[in-house]
Amino acid sequence: MPIQSFVTDVARAVAFLSRLPVPARFFEGDDGRLSRTVRAFPAAGAVIALPAALLLALLLLLGGAPLLAALMALLLSTLIAGGLHEDGLADAADGLGGGRDRERALAIMKDSRTGSYGVLALIFSLGLRAAALSSLAVALGPFGTGLALIAAASLSRATMLLHWRALPPARTDGVAAGVGLPERFAVRLALGSAVLLAILPMLIAGVSPAALFMALALGFLVEKPFTRLCRRRIGGHTGDTIGATQQLSEIAFLATLALAV
Repeated sequence: MPIQSFVTDVARAVAFLSRLPVPARFFEGDDGRLSRTVRAFPAAGAVIALPAALLLALLLLLGGAPLLAALMALLLSTLIAGGLHEDGLADAADGLGGGRDRERALAIMKDSRTGSYGVLALIFSLGLRAAALSSLAVALGPFGTGLALIAAASLSRATMLLHWRALPPARTDGVAAGVGLPERFAVRLALGSAVLLAILPMLIAGVSPAALFMALALGFLVEKPFTRLCRRRIGGHTGDTIGATQQLSEIAFLATLALAV
């Protein structure tokens, strides 16, 4: 795998997954499909999470309250990503929770308005991640907690590929259908890099192998029941369900890690 090719894919993945500016030269000859680019999603997740992780560590070093520091870091992370995955979580919750049948569920997901299911999903997503990070701040310290945020961001960007690859597009005109199905080898490479990007920082932070194994396992396994739900309710994936998978994985990893350390 040529390094330059991978760097290009990281840049394209960062542009797709966030609002960070990326030089135009990385998009020369780009057809807009992500079939191969997805191999760089975990690395792009680490890049996207880095500013928030640094802010979290800095606030904790300055004596900031852990919960406040966690919320500020999550706010910055959400702004950098443009609320991409949070929007997917809210829409998926509304559609899967309120849709009586496949057609109604997909119509609700496409609606820009947010319902009660979506609001509750966002509240619990933000609350659980903030609570987990504030707990980790006590157990791992400022830098360890920042590394946990980066590890979660990397892992969750790979978990969403498992959901994406496991199901066909639920609609033919959606964003997920337009960018293509991830290549099998690209997904395997993403999974391998995600595990490394999660294991190495956590070992540096002093997390025990047992706690790390549980967090990794739950971070990946949470995708399975959600994918089965989407298969049964709407017959496939959408951009919203892919984004929701990222959120579920990040929550599962951080919450399990906080409970296990």
